[in-house]
Amino acid sequence: MNWHPIGDISDIPLRGSRCVKTPQMNIAVFRTSEHEVYAIENRCPHKGGPLSEGIVHGNAVTCPLHNWVISLETGKALGADNGTVRTIPLKNEGGTLYIALESLMMAAE
Repeated sequence: MNWHPIGDISDIPLRGSRCVKTPQMNIAVFRTSEHEVYAIENRCPHKGGPLSEGIVHGNAVTCPLHNWVISLETGKALGADNGTVRTIPLKNEGGTLYIALESLMMAAE
């Protein structure tokens, strides 16, 4: 896989996020209170709200527009809501975060 560095885990506050812009899409990178990191498409499946501006709780984020809750692990809407966002492979090596660019290329096709 072609891993691309996107910054350091310390750049993302606990229970916060950062938006990474790529030619294919905007990606929201989240850090949980347990220091886990996830990358998902920065677009709520409901009305396209910016998930990177949502509230992180556990391994989920609540969209700031209409309160849909999205799993950071699977990208699926939780509860009664239906919808999914793309998850992006991400790895943490010694605090440096990397995303898999190849997965974005396949997603754009």
